[in-house]
Amino acid sequence: MISDPDAIAALERADALHTALSHIVLEGGDLSAIAEAVGDALGCGVVFTSTDGRERAAHLDEVHRESLTGAELVDPTGRVRVERIDPDGTAAGDGEALVRRVVAAGVDLARLVAVRPDGRIHASDVHALERAAIVAALLITRVEAITAVENKYRGDFLRDVFLGRAGEADDVAEHAQAFGWQLGRPVLVVVAVLDPDAIAALGPGAEERRTWQDRFANAWRQVSSGVDGSIASVAFSREVVTLVPVAGTDVPADVLAGHAVVDRIIEGVRGDRGGGRIAFSAGVSRVAPSLADLPEAFRQAQRAVEIGRRVHGGGSVTRFDQLGLHRLLALVPDGTELTAFAADVLGPLAERTAEAADLRETLQVLLDTNFNVAEAARAQFFHYNTMRYRVGKLQRILGPVATDPHLRLDVAVALRALEIVG
Repeated sequence: MISDPDAIAALERADALHTALSHIVLEGGDLSAIAEAVGDALGCGVVFTSTDGRERAAHLDEVHRESLTGAELVDPTGRVRVERIDPDGTAAGDGEALVRRVVAAGVDLARLVAVRPDGRIHASDVHALERAAIVAALLITRVEAITAVENKYRGDFLRDVFLGRAGEADDVAEHAQAFGWQLGRPVLVVVAVLDPDAIAALGPGAEERRTWQDRFANAWRQVSSGVDGSIASVAFSREVVTLVPVAGTDVPADVLAGHAVVDRIIEGVRGDRGGGRIAFSAGVSRVAPSLADLPEAFRQAQRAVEIGRRVHGGGSVTRFDQLGLHRLLALVPDGTELTAFAADVLGPLAERTAEAADLRETLQVLLDTNFNVAEAARAQFFHYNTMRYRVGKLQRILGPVATDPHLRLDVAVALRALEIVG
């Protein structure tokens, strides 16, 4: 017979939670219902997050949230830093927080975080949390099976919109409303892709890469819906496409506000890069005023992300309007033609050697400073005479680039062409 009052109270809490969870399962409840049941039964705050810490459902009051924030367990974007929380307990104010994995059939689905700001979480309560994690895994598995079908259907529909074969504008808008989307308004099309280096680091397993792609797409959907529930965000095979609304197209302030929303969503998806998040790049189109403009806006966003990664590297966010000359060069369908042009103009400077790359960097600085030798020397931390020697060497290779404006233009274009072809 158990006589310890704490143990008796713990058993009563566990029994009450078991009953509550059984009702939730039978009645088709969701993660919010589970979080509330666990929090009420155990007298603590509970939050379910994605595997990298984005909040999915919670039963937290202000004291619970302040406790997590004060312990630096929440990043500036609101992501719970699950990687910092120990399964055996991490100090949170005068109490503690702990985390449990939500797993089904070996697949990592979510995290369950419990916090008690005024004391430790009882060992018997930990067993109750593990039981709640099992119930949550069953629920998430069921929901994700349904969501996967819905997302594929939504992706196929939006792809048809971009291909111009989804039907008349009124029919498309009406169909989109069935998904909770608003397509009949000005939007910025955002295309986001995982960076190749990040994907390569995942290893050779195709299944693992698909899992990360799904996590990436889920992150965009979750963050976007938190900003505006009517935002369309879908995953294609290797990219995630999101349509961010703009209040208007005539007032520059409206467009700037739309870009600010894009930045906010990207920041939310990226977070502080903790929790196993993978680096990605994004491209942003011009404003698409109507449904008829979406196909072109999609192509603009694709072009922006592709060129942005080549020119600026991974983790870049590139807007189509900022592409400048790169935008025209990207229209050349044959990359070998760009390579040939660069080789004709730059000669040995177009070679893929460390020496050629070093001289190209100096050449770009000279172009940026209008061949002001003193200013270019300061920019590259060279002695003035060293820069004069380099100018002479460049002119022996290229010709009178310092004085011939037509040659200088060709050289500047050739350098941009090399950036495009990588």
